[in-house]
Amino acid sequence: MSAVLASQRPFSSFIGSDWGLEAGDHLTRAEFEQRYARQSGLKKAELIEGVVYMPSPVRLQQHGTPHLHLALWIGTYQAATPGTAAADNATVRLDADNEPQPDVLLYVLPERGGRVRISDDDYLEGAPEWIGEVASSTASYDLHSKLNAYRRNQVREYLVVLPQQGEVRWFELRSDRYELLVGQEGIVRSRQFPGLWLNVPALLAGDAPGVLATLRDGLNAPEHDAFIRRLQDRIEQ
Repeated sequence: MSAVLASQRPFSSFIGSDWGLEAGDHLTRAEFEQRYARQSGLKKAELIEGVVYMPSPVRLQQHGTPHLHLALWIGTYQAATPGTAAADNATVRLDADNEPQPDVLLYVLPERGGRVRISDDDYLEGAPEWIGEVASSTASYDLHSKLNAYRRNQVREYLVVLPQQGEVRWFELRSDRYELLVGQEGIVRSRQFPGLWLNVPALLAGDAPGVLATLRDGLNAPEHDAFIRRLQDRIEQ
């Protein structure tokens, strides 16, 4: 995700105005939603720790392509895992000061024991179990303020793709702290979603067939079948 943070202005200067969103605004979530709705044509804006971030143009190889491959990977896993759901660029009402729009997310359905809710106006509320971001020019907040907001709201796993650095950082929540998941031979495996295996070198190289081949190995692993059975058991209880 690409974003620009402009000079910050006090929230009081906007009260009662017809202003739309500006990068750097300090807003409540309610005010953020009101201004977002008034600003026609705006495709993406986020409220992170009470500050508005807005997108800059998206580069092809630094964001567009890895984003597509990340979404393809997550969508394939979700299609093979009944009881889960995924989304691309969906707004999340995380808490009073945070309303991000993650590149991709994956969650357990509420009726299968998941922690999120779907609001009456069709927004995701609460913390999805897994979030993924492509950080081309936004590592400064994807790995700091946004990471802290996700940690505090108990997002179980948070994956950040850093194309410019040639890195993938996959964080797992352990005792209220994020720690990096360590892979073997370039493959990182989710603990929250058994069978969700990522071939990191393939993703960074833009090798979608390689990414999906490794995922298929994960989907065929016994732990993935066991996870599906656990999700099924929850709805039958």
